[in-house]
Amino acid sequence: MREKLDEAVFVPRTFARAGLIRPTNPIRLLKWFGVMRRWGTSIAGGYAGAAVRQPDSIAIIDDAGSLTYAEVDQRANAVARGFAAAGIGPGDGIAVLCRNHRHFVEVIIAADRIGANLVLLNTMFAEPQVSEVCDQESPVAIVYDEEFSDKVVGASESRVAFVAWTDQPDESSSVTLDQLRAGQSTAPLEPPPAPGRIIILTSGTTGKPKGAQREQPSSLAPAASLLDAIPLRAGGRTLIAPPLFHSWGMAHFSLALLLGSTLVLQRGFEPRSSLMMAARHGVDALVVVPVMLQRMVDLPPEALRGVDLSRLRVIAASGSALPGELALRVMDRFGDVLYNLYGSTEAAHATIAGPRDLRDAPGTAGRPPRGTVVRLFDEDERAVVEAGVTGRIFVGNDLGFDGYTGGQTKHHIDGLMSTGDVGHFDADGRLFVDGRDDEMIVSGGENVFPREVEDLLSDHPGIAEAAVIGVADDEWGQRLRAFVVRVGEGGPDEAELQDLVRGQLARYKVPREVHFIDELPRNATGKVVRRELNSD
Repeated sequence: MREKLDEAVFVPRTFARAGLIRPTNPIRLLKWFGVMRRWGTSIAGGYAGAAVRQPDSIAIIDDAGSLTYAEVDQRANAVARGFAAAGIGPGDGIAVLCRNHRHFVEVIIAADRIGANLVLLNTMFAEPQVSEVCDQESPVAIVYDEEFSDKVVGASESRVAFVAWTDQPDESSSVTLDQLRAGQSTAPLEPPPAPGRIIILTSGTTGKPKGAQREQPSSLAPAASLLDAIPLRAGGRTLIAPPLFHSWGMAHFSLALLLGSTLVLQRGFEPRSSLMMAARHGVDALVVVPVMLQRMVDLPPEALRGVDLSRLRVIAASGSALPGELALRVMDRFGDVLYNLYGSTEAAHATIAGPRDLRDAPGTAGRPPRGTVVRLFDEDERAVVEAGVTGRIFVGNDLGFDGYTGGQTKHHIDGLMSTGDVGHFDADGRLFVDGRDDEMIVSGGENVFPREVEDLLSDHPGIAEAAVIGVADDEWGQRLRAFVVRVGEGGPDEAELQDLVRGQLARYKVPREVHFIDELPRNATGKVVRRELNSD
């Protein structure tokens, strides 16, 4: 009872601070209440409600221009009716292979309005992966951008196919979404028996991608906890640079909808053009993954001369490790507006680090937001470890996933879910992620987590980025091999980097080999794909 009372106070207070509770036209407010009573807190309901409450506000700005909330709502209704006319109904799956743009958003809304499930495909998949995932998840339809036609050849043979973004609609091999919606009514639909689910594929850095499914939140408390830690404001403009098919991009899509904010979307990320777009449209929140931040701060000052980012209040980063040195560079360049979220597709958010923590303890993943529990267990999973001691990270909150579509789930202890990472808390309660549990390297009987060595190497001014893996060794069991990307020509050699590690870390953490490469292999969300590093 006490927790419910606390939540009843916390949610409206946080929403009021975010500007969500404000004077509204009473007639529109009554209509909004009617819409929300019918649709609940689903994505479909969120856009229907926004179309009533703020119909003329800009909902989306993308490479094709802008759309108001009323326009998006009507376009999504027509797409939903087009889907239904094509035989797609409640519980059916729709696979989506799209970049960030208006059509992707419309498909998300339309699917929810007919109770269909979305399978969000990674645009970096090759044709065999697209076919394999579609066979695994069994969608009845696939929506794709024309540029990915060659990737959906196999998947589209036995499914209804629609083209989302195309520069030449008259030459499209499939029905376009514009053609699908033509002639369809834009009037509101009746809610389906149950809202659709969104299936986000795990990044697949260590194996076959798996579908992680979750129901849409039944409460606004999780959103309030994020807004309490990250000062996003209602009616702002948010540029989402990561793909919407990634959990970090989808999270901010949902938050922007809740806040009635404008989504600023680009079909592709390029550091200078993305920052210029943020300036041109007066963006106050920029959503990124760390590798995007690295490329932004690496831009020479003259590249951004005249680019006004004074309205930027929040840079929200997640998706992979944020090195402490990079966090400091970002804040020195753009101001103390950086917020780093640590979590996973399965567990959602675990901790959030704001500017103060990132200044005081560079490299920290931050602290658990309200409503989230983080505990670190020892190797035997019997006890919680003390501050300063490395343990396996387990998380509990209201946004944990419902399991993989194949029936498996993550390991749990006392209702808390494993993230697959190990880390430690400092004396002030800040979490530090030391690495993946399955990436631990045992060399000569000593445990080594690559993250510590990678961060040290990356801090060298002549090094852009580094990755460390373990390879088999007859004498030591495993030895460390580092892959390093230099900054420009020249730079440190193998011996210098080995001396650097030897001078600051234990000797068993010194890489026996250092390989210099042009770039680290990464997936669409910026995570290093370690299996693609040469481990022979």
